[in-house]
This record gives sequence, C-alpha cells and structure tokens, in this order.
Amino acid sequence: MKRTIFLYSLALAALVFLLKFLEYRFIIRDLSLEFYFGIVAILFTALGIWAGLKLTRKKIILAGPEFILNESKLQKLGISKRELEVLELISSGLSNQQIADKLFVSPNTIKTHSSNLFIKLEVSRRTQAVQRAKELKLIP
Repeated sequence: MKRTIFLYSLALAALVFLLKFLEYRFIIRDLSLEFYFGIVAILFTALGIWAGLKLTRKKIILAGPEFILNESKLQKLGISKRELEVLELISSGLSNQQIADKLFVSPNTIKTHSSNLFIKLEVSRRTQAVQRAKELKLIP
C-alpha cells in the first residue's frame, strides 16, 4: 500500500513538473488554468482506475500436486484411523480441547491418542509429529 501511495505521489509530482516545463517552454500562454487542471484530472482518473483494478483483482493460487496417503507406511506404523484423524487436526493447529470438542470425546482421550502417535512416530512433541507425518506422507 505504501508503494502505491509513493508511486501515485511521484506521478503527480512528475506531471506538475512536466506541465510547468511545457508552459514555460513550448505552450503559448493563452491556455487557461482550467485546461491544465483538466489534463491532470483526466490523467489521475485513468491512473486511479488502473490502480483500483490492480489492487482489487483476485490472485490465482495454483494448486500443488494432489496428496496421496502412504497406506503401507500407515499400516507398518500401526496408526489407527482415529489417530490419523487426531494427527490431521493437530497439524491444523488445534489444541487438545478443540480436537476433543470436534471429535466428541474427552481431552484425556486426545492426550492418549497423541501419546500413542508420539511413540509410533518416534517423536516427543506435536510439531515433530506433524513434521514426521508430512515426511512419511501421512498428512498433506
């Protein structure tokens, strides 16, 4: 936003300088002040429309490759469907209480699932579990 304001101000200063230069050097002094104001108004209207369209245009986000769950690794580690569900919710940044509310279980159940996941993934923290699960392609 600051860059846009700076460029807009710089363009205004350049136009004023150009008009004054042209007034003193090339243009006959018979033109009225309203003519110069009209030129500046037209130029800044066009610049404002262009800036508005550029700032309000939606950005296109390209989708990455489609995620494929590594079923063989999942079975090899012995991670249940519920533990995988808890792991996905952990990766989305939810707390134990929020996960428990979402899955309609108690927070102690979530803690049990989390500790089982930590043992199976051979990690000691939630962030490590998420990182390890992504490396093993268990979660996107």
